[in-house]
Amino acid sequence: MTLNAQLLNQKIDAVVAKLFALDETSDDLLSKEGGEKAGVIRRDFGIREWDWPQGVGLYGLSKLSAYRQDGKFDAFIEKWYADNMAIGLPSRNINTTAPLITLVDLLDQKPYQKYESLCLDWAQWLIDCLPRTKEGGFQHVTSAIGDRQGVRLNAGEMWIDTLFMAVLFLNKMGRRYQNPQWISEGIKQVLMHIKYLYDDKTGLFYHGWTFRGNHNFGGIFWCRGNSWFTFGIMDYIEDFGPDMDKGLKAYLIDTYRAQVDALVRVQAPSGLWHTVLLEDDSYEEVSGSAAIVTGILKGIRLGILDDSYLPAARRAVCAICENIAADGTVLNVSGGTGMGENAQHYKNIIIAPMAYGQSLTLVALCEALRSAS
Repeated sequence: MTLNAQLLNQKIDAVVAKLFALDETSDDLLSKEGGEKAGVIRRDFGIREWDWPQGVGLYGLSKLSAYRQDGKFDAFIEKWYADNMAIGLPSRNINTTAPLITLVDLLDQKPYQKYESLCLDWAQWLIDCLPRTKEGGFQHVTSAIGDRQGVRLNAGEMWIDTLFMAVLFLNKMGRRYQNPQWISEGIKQVLMHIKYLYDDKTGLFYHGWTFRGNHNFGGIFWCRGNSWFTFGIMDYIEDFGPDMDKGLKAYLIDTYRAQVDALVRVQAPSGLWHTVLLEDDSYEEVSGSAAIVTGILKGIRLGILDDSYLPAARRAVCAICENIAADGTVLNVSGGTGMGENAQHYKNIIIAPMAYGQSLTLVALCEALRSAS
């Protein structure tokens, strides 16, 4: 496949159209596919709900809108926030913080100024009220299944997802309002998640850590989990700006480079990555692959990686394009994935169209466009 701007733009338009048209899952699918253990969770489907899949979807649209500067999605995004506010927001937790990542960047615009107090209050809530692990880590509290106002505490647990879902928001707020408490807390959380989730033998990240047993659960190197760091840490560094402490920046970049080197070594011949990175019999997964290649391409664009990484990135982008159906559906996307005690848990997660699959694909294609221009 020959990558060019015309092809990439066609794929992006198809993916976005399908993102808007994604439906909620049916009761039949919920029962037939094994429910939560297989990654079939009602809130994870479609674009309407206020939770992390939809938050990632909005983030992707905002990235595309910033690149194209055409305002095409302004009405949709404005209505999305207004509709959810009218319905009433779900419980506050790590995952329901994700829709705020995009909202922070919109607060200067008149339709969104009324949400400033929500963002300010939520940022302070992360500091004062979010349950903590030992050593003050952000406990990966998630929404309860089937109860919008309930939570699942995941006591004593840190998950790599937190860096993207909550720390990006807290850092954006800290930078916007020059709040040293929020900025400092974001730094602490990044460093603490690296401390407990990074494996210096492989260069990869575990999905989670529990202080209740002092272990990394099944010790699994999960594709999408790793991608939250590859993609998220580049945005974190960029959002932080030029005044990041030089020692901190060097440490984060060194960790990122080591992870990228490890990811390139385990990239499948197709250009994608397996959902369990070190097990070739696990299926190749597109959403995690898309976020990984987004982080790699951005690292190249920012001068953090050299051009020797371009062949691996191009193989990944070609493979992603080949996994976009004619109607824009991104194929081979794994469902919502809770913490697993073994590799089979991750292999059993269903493959289905998801808002975050559409969104992570479009940000990957946007980065590919930037590198092609």
